[in-house]
Amino acid sequence: MSTETRHLDQNLDPAERADLLLAQMTLREKAHQLVSVPPWYLVLADGSAPTERAEWLAKGPGHICNFGVDDPVTMARIVGDLQRTAIEGTRLGIPLLVHIEALNGVLAGGHMVFPTPIGLAAAWSPDLVRDMADTIRQQLKRVGVRQALSPNMDVALDPRWGRVHETYGEDPYLAAALSVAYTRGLQGDDLREGAIATAKHFVGYSLPTGGMNLSSYEGGPRRTRDLFAYPFEAAIHLAGLQSVMNSYSDVDAVPAAANPDILTTLLRDTIGFDGFVSSDYMTLEHIVTRQRAAATPGDAARLTIAAGLDTEFPIPYGYGEALVEEVQAGRADISHVDRSVRRILTAKFRLGLFENPYPAERIDLDEVAAEGRGLSRQLAERSVVLVKNDGVLPLGSDTTRVAVIGPHADAVKLQFPTYSYPAFRDMTTFMSGGGMGNMVGIDPGMAAWNNSLFASMPIEDFVRDRLDASSLVDAIGRHAVHVRVAQGSALTRDLGEDAIADAVAAAEESDVVVLALGGASLWFNGERTEGEASDSVDISLPAAQTRVAEAVAATGKPLVVVLVQGRAYALPQVVQDAAAIVVSAYGGPFGPAAVADVLFGEVNPSGRLPYSIPRHSGQIPVYHHQRYGTGYRNPLPPDVDRHYLDMPATPLYSFGHGLSYTSFALSGLTADADMTTDGQVRVAATVTNSGERAGATVAQLYVRVNTAGATRPAQQLAGFARIELAPGESQQVTFTLAAAQLGYTDIGGEFVVEPSTVDAWVGFDAETRPSETTFRVTGPRRVLESSKREFLSHSATKQV
Repeated sequence: MSTETRHLDQNLDPAERADLLLAQMTLREKAHQLVSVPPWYLVLADGSAPTERAEWLAKGPGHICNFGVDDPVTMARIVGDLQRTAIEGTRLGIPLLVHIEALNGVLAGGHMVFPTPIGLAAAWSPDLVRDMADTIRQQLKRVGVRQALSPNMDVALDPRWGRVHETYGEDPYLAAALSVAYTRGLQGDDLREGAIATAKHFVGYSLPTGGMNLSSYEGGPRRTRDLFAYPFEAAIHLAGLQSVMNSYSDVDAVPAAANPDILTTLLRDTIGFDGFVSSDYMTLEHIVTRQRAAATPGDAARLTIAAGLDTEFPIPYGYGEALVEEVQAGRADISHVDRSVRRILTAKFRLGLFENPYPAERIDLDEVAAEGRGLSRQLAERSVVLVKNDGVLPLGSDTTRVAVIGPHADAVKLQFPTYSYPAFRDMTTFMSGGGMGNMVGIDPGMAAWNNSLFASMPIEDFVRDRLDASSLVDAIGRHAVHVRVAQGSALTRDLGEDAIADAVAAAEESDVVVLALGGASLWFNGERTEGEASDSVDISLPAAQTRVAEAVAATGKPLVVVLVQGRAYALPQVVQDAAAIVVSAYGGPFGPAAVADVLFGEVNPSGRLPYSIPRHSGQIPVYHHQRYGTGYRNPLPPDVDRHYLDMPATPLYSFGHGLSYTSFALSGLTADADMTTDGQVRVAATVTNSGERAGATVAQLYVRVNTAGATRPAQQLAGFARIELAPGESQQVTFTLAAAQLGYTDIGGEFVVEPSTVDAWVGFDAETRPSETTFRVTGPRRVLESSKREFLSHSATKQV
């Protein structure tokens, strides 16, 4: 084997192969290996060559940015054409790394859509999230897409921020458990058969100043490492995470993508990441035009490549030619460029792209469309949370007349939020048709591409036809004999007195009213309450919906409120007073059917809230793991009976809360007396189904670590187990908790496990504790390297 082809030797380590190939590359080839370009720079949708193909092949881009088509056969054909063009048309024949979004399904047509991530979190089912990601893995591999810009590992503490629904909620432990599950499923046991997971957005992006997207993150190093980096660090060590995406935000007044303290000192030197850092779209342009931390694209490139940003997506702005000029002028260090190129090439060798760059040759559209269908429905069912029930639910067979009222009554498209393919398709066709929008990363050159690939079709028709989706009134109509529907209001707008009168008339002719209220997440092209760059100063349920609810409530009919939402809303009194309240995330094609099955008792609800619901907008933040002495975790002074003068400081509904149509009891809490700082302890409790029907609950382990120095959280979720029980059945659940899971950054800045007393309890939500126990952590103070940390406890159940 010649020197020029030694990198093709599969017996060599991927890093060694990368060095051999790197040594053959010119500066221009290196600089462009770090950038992505749209597919139409190399191949047009019909397979022909664009006029600029030769120019780009001479540069040799390393990546293809996100693009969508309506079916996997077309996707595979295009990816195959792209790879063939790159391999046969560039000097070194380096295959492309194609990436796509896949938060809750492949962002391309013909693939199943799953509930949005906050709905996945409400299911408290890491095993099903791993199954979902494994399905996505197979689908991506089939079409030749080998990197997903997912999952979102941000810990969402502020419901004003519009992107909460993309996350796994407010708790770092729950986010870590689901992030690890997703990463394991997507990357697989052998990366040559998997796709690279990209964890975003590192770090602190979900706590922007004022809740406004892209704003600075004001957090110190302790909070950054111990809270916001927790899911990332867990996925690195437990799942071999291969890529991380930068945050757009400033961290300590430096853009995260240009911040070596974040991308090198914390991410690599401290928590041991060895993959590559993917640029969020247009990051370098943000640094120049929005944050003004650099004067030119070249300045931004010099800063980010030195900090540890390994790529630039979706098109070259500061990398590529601008980076070549910076190196040639002596302003950028070629060793920084080599370092990033080495990481990209290593990833491509790990994926086996040099041996197998092409998509599958045969794809059955019907088989692909059916993949994950049952799993999507199961996740939708598990994600439904019953937060209140005065006995009206489940609706009986004698409930023959149902009125379904509200903006979510007959709006199936609202089940598909941003980062699901139907919403993406709707947005791109809207913009390609001349609609105005300002989503980051949209390339104006996409219009001709999209117009040649996407048939004109309203999103409502698209999801019904392609995904067999149905609305809530459709789903309820399969249970009740007579169903009346009235919109009453739009999401945020009044529709006039006639619309309210229609809603009242429908209610008066019904036995029960299902008020279908909530929000919507869209990409700049419709009425919405959530989404990227769609933040809110007031998180109250929109006033237009409240007016409809009050008019309908005045009829005296029993009210069942269904809240379709991706974040917490402050609920008006008329909703709080309803006979029952059900919370559902954007559930995809089976979200409404899952809600209807819960309402009529075909499914016993088992979802649990992944965030706390405040009583009022002015109360936030109200997350359960606030530190001692902060918020509602602050002890009251003598003779003071409340934190606020006008209402309690506690949440209306706490993190982890969720009801069932049966009842559960906890008993027999026990724990080992102590463990050493390098040991482990067992905490056990018995869970009994004390009701009359089978059901599932989530046993949640919480701890409070009492150390000296830095203020610790008043409580931490330390484990959970979903348990299914027949009537009268009992199971003992045992959590095995390592001392290394209780580490934190001490006042000296070291990450340690210290001798301490730990209070522990098992409950069904974050605020109630049937009983409490204490154990001790003994032995010497132990400084922990990241590789020695424990992130997730282990649980086991047995019949008793």
